[in-house]
Amino acid sequence: MGGTDFNLDTRTGSVPVNISLFPKEKFGKALQAMKPAFESRLCVSDLVAVAREGESLGELVIPRDKVGLATVCSVVMNGALLKLGVPLVSKFSGILQIRNSKPLRFIELIQYSGCTLDPSEIFIRAGMTSVLAVARRGEGKILATYREIPAICKPLVEKTVAQLKESGLGGLMIMGGASEPVCEIPVELNRVGIIIINGLNTVAAAAEAGIEAENHGMSTTIEYKNLVRFQEVVR
Repeated sequence: MGGTDFNLDTRTGSVPVNISLFPKEKFGKALQAMKPAFESRLCVSDLVAVAREGESLGELVIPRDKVGLATVCSVVMNGALLKLGVPLVSKFSGILQIRNSKPLRFIELIQYSGCTLDPSEIFIRAGMTSVLAVARRGEGKILATYREIPAICKPLVEKTVAQLKESGLGGLMIMGGASEPVCEIPVELNRVGIIIINGLNTVAAAAEAGIEAENHGMSTTIEYKNLVRFQEVVR
């Protein structure tokens, strides 16, 4: 994702996206299935891009009889923080249990270092999420990622998270205290644990409704100015 050059101050440049390819005839139904997840903010951003067959999303050309949906990827935060010199370490992707609309604990996890596939795609294919249940009742299982930063960087990270949020980006779910466990995950000395919502939760919601997509996680970047609100697409 070296092409990510989003500027927080000017809100210009490109952001990393996941591309999901849906069957053309099922795309309208998929949008309706994803709607509760977007409305409940179970996503990194409600900014998306749509392309029909023959058109492009970033570097990906949409194949015949497919519709492509670009959703913002959680590594948008990595890019923003690395630009500021914050050494953010991505540890793993997992299934996060939600109870009373709050994160409780990870019940499954795959470390990035031990996996060549995008872990979230594995979880979606295995039918391990219940994103729609979380959106409707505040109980269930969603996709999330766990990262760590040096404790000394926490104020800078909080400022950056606020700026991302103003731009309609982010996905931060929880940021712990120095050396404090986060959702039962032990945190090393002088480090802070961060849990970020996975950008593919909305696509997982569609899969739960029986609409499978071919997902390309963290596959390309799209100019921020070319993204639109999900509400504009679902009309």
